[in-house]
Amino acid sequence: MLKEFLVILIVTAAVALAARIPRATENDFIDIPFKRLKNSAERIQSHGYPGESHFVETEDGYVLNMFRIPYSPKLDNNAKEEEEVQRPVVLIQHGLFSCSDCFLLNGPDNALAYNYADRGYDVWLGNARGNIYSRNNTKININHPNFWAFSWHEIGAYDLPAMIDYILELTGEKALHYVGHSQGCTTFFVMASFRPEYNAKIKTAHMLAPPIFMGNVTEGTVVGLAPYVGSPGIGAELLQNQVFLPWNEVIQRVLDTVCSNDPYLLSYCKTLAIMWGGDLGNLNATLLPQVAETHPAGISTNQGIHFIQSYVSNEFRRYDWGRKKNLAKYGTEEPPAYDLTQITSQVYLYAGPADGSANLKDIARLPQYLSQHTLFEIEDPTWGHLDFIFALKVKEIINDKVISLSETYDWLNKD
Repeated sequence: MLKEFLVILIVTAAVALAARIPRATENDFIDIPFKRLKNSAERIQSHGYPGESHFVETEDGYVLNMFRIPYSPKLDNNAKEEEEVQRPVVLIQHGLFSCSDCFLLNGPDNALAYNYADRGYDVWLGNARGNIYSRNNTKININHPNFWAFSWHEIGAYDLPAMIDYILELTGEKALHYVGHSQGCTTFFVMASFRPEYNAKIKTAHMLAPPIFMGNVTEGTVVGLAPYVGSPGIGAELLQNQVFLPWNEVIQRVLDTVCSNDPYLLSYCKTLAIMWGGDLGNLNATLLPQVAETHPAGISTNQGIHFIQSYVSNEFRRYDWGRKKNLAKYGTEEPPAYDLTQITSQVYLYAGPADGSANLKDIARLPQYLSQHTLFEIEDPTWGHLDFIFALKVKEIINDKVISLSETYDWLNKD
């Protein structure tokens, strides 16, 4: 336990130091063959699909960058002049430390975003506040602590509603399908319980490895840090309201360039994956150099602390600021729990037997609160947290099932 904690502190300190390195200029790279960083739209376009970039502002000023695949070039439904073509919409939301790229890196044959597009869907990829694509606020400077004074509560309460409203207004649809991985599930549960009116805007909700209740989590980072930041106190106060694992242009370009060529440095990528998801499981290791290009994508320390609080309390509730601040913010000494009975969406829960971050025992507590639900336990006993997006058989085991359920809903509810 102590060893894990020391490793975490060392890695955090190293990355924080890297963040102080000034931004590089073009001249700095003259003698170094760095790969040019692609954003999600460019990644999409590189495979022959149309890729769009969209921006939406939340009610508290955060500017979120979403990416879109409006249609697949493999289908005969892409003529722009055919404006009457109405495609069902899906919003796909990433997990902690991640961004929209994660649902593209498996390529057009195996990545969920392309698989949805190839089945006739209008695909949208969200980005939460604070990651590399959503680091702007019209009211607060990114260098001010208040910019980072958010947890996954704000992502669920403000970011997801803003993205959903933007998508539905632009497409003319009344509701959409939602797929979340890890934190993308947590934030959906926040939205659907804290702002229950948004249930009417959801057709189906697919929760891939949902960390909601977390009392049985075995992931080393969560367990190792729990005694230090899992409850209000000096540890949490020293760490909260700041960027954690900040993305740095110079360091990231070095890592993703050498990672793909040097077997020793490939271990960095594997360490990154372990810190992110707790295990390598059935991970397609050849993707790790691409993952390193934009991951870790950056979060607020409050997001991590909030998850660790969930592990300690074994409850799904608001951020715990301590008795005095809780009284000021919530009117109660303890942070209020989310009322999960407010969730009326059709929810599909997907659980991996070897997932240390979203334990099957914890996921099994959810159905009692949900009026419409189905729980799928992956048959592979080795299926872990990152396998839901990066496993070699992710299309066969996850993507095809998710898309099939979406299609069934649309077929049964077609006009």
